[in-house]
Amino acid sequence: MMKKQSLAPTMKDVAREAGVALGTVSKVVNGIPVGEEYKIRVEKAIKMLDYRVNSYAQGMKAGRTFTAALLIPNTREPFFAALTYQINLAFLRRKYRMLLCCTEFDPSLEQEYVQMVQQNNVDGIIGLTYHTGLVIEEGTAFVSIDCSVGPKFLCVASDNFAGGQLAAEKLADFGCKRVAFLRAGASLVNEPNKRQAGFLNGCLMRDLHCEMKIVREGESYDGFREFLAGKMQNGSMTLDGIFCMTDGLAYFVIQMLEGLGLKVPEDVQVIGFDGIRVFGDKNYLCSTIVQPVQEIAEMCVEQLLRDDRMEKPPLVCLPVTYGYGGTTLDNDSGTS
Repeated sequence: MMKKQSLAPTMKDVAREAGVALGTVSKVVNGIPVGEEYKIRVEKAIKMLDYRVNSYAQGMKAGRTFTAALLIPNTREPFFAALTYQINLAFLRRKYRMLLCCTEFDPSLEQEYVQMVQQNNVDGIIGLTYHTGLVIEEGTAFVSIDCSVGPKFLCVASDNFAGGQLAAEKLADFGCKRVAFLRAGASLVNEPNKRQAGFLNGCLMRDLHCEMKIVREGESYDGFREFLAGKMQNGSMTLDGIFCMTDGLAYFVIQMLEGLGLKVPEDVQVIGFDGIRVFGDKNYLCSTIVQPVQEIAEMCVEQLLRDDRMEKPPLVCLPVTYGYGGTTLDNDSGTS
C-alpha cells in the first residue's frame, strides 16, 4: 500500500508546537515585534517543523506578488551583466524574486515581455530599454534606466554629461593636446548620448583640439580603423588622447592602435566609459569613467517599490568617478 504523503505544516501547527496564539506566529513571520521569549519559541517551532512561509498567500493578502521584472538587452555584455547582478541582489534583500527578460535590443520583444509580465501581475518592472514608444499599462510601476519612456515614469541614469566632461579633463591633466571622441551605436535620444556633449564641453574648457568619429548602428568597426590609420604620420599619430563611448569600444580601439604599432598609453592615452572590471571584481579593463552600478540598482529597486514614486523628479542622475585602468599615464588607482 502506498504511504500517504504528510501535509506541509501550517501556521496553526507552529502555534500549537510553540504554545502560543496564532496571531503571535503571524507577527513573527511578518517581522512584527513580539516579546523575545515568544519569538524564540516560535522560531524554534518553525525550525523543528520545517515550516515554510507561503509567500504567494502573503502577497495576496498584501495586494502584492513579491515578484518584479527586469528588461535588459542581454547578460553577455559585462556592464549589463553587472547591472543585472546588482538589481537581483537589491530585490533579494527585499525578499523579492526577479524575472529576467533579455530583449536583444529588439523593441517588439521588449513590448512582448512587458505584456507578459503585466499578465503575471508583477509588482513592477525595471527596464533598460531602447524603445521610447514602449506602452505601459496604467497603474503599472515602471522605472527605466538611461532612456525616458514618458513623464509618468522615473528614469535613473549616471551623470553622463559630467562623465564626458571628466574624461576630457583627465586627458588634459595627463598632458593630451589633440584628442578624439569615438562612438558606435544607435542614434536613439537617451542619457548616454550626453557623454558626447560633455566631452566636447570639457575640451572647450581645457582648450583641447577635438575630432570625432561616429560609426552608425550596423556599420563595421573598420570605420574606426580607417579613421585611426588616417591620423598616422611618419610612424606617429597626430592624436594623443581618445575618449570612447564605452569600455567595450575602448577595448577594440586599443587593439587597433597596437596593430598600427602604437603603445597605449605611451603614444596614445585611452579612456572608456562604464567601469567594467576584469572578471567582474578585479582591475578595470581600461582607464574609465565609472558608472555607480550598485547605486543605480538600489535607486531603481527602491523607487520601484515605493507607493510615492512620483515624489522623485522624472530623471535622477547619479555621480560618476574616474578609474585608472592602465591606458592613461596616471597611476593613481586610488581615484577609482
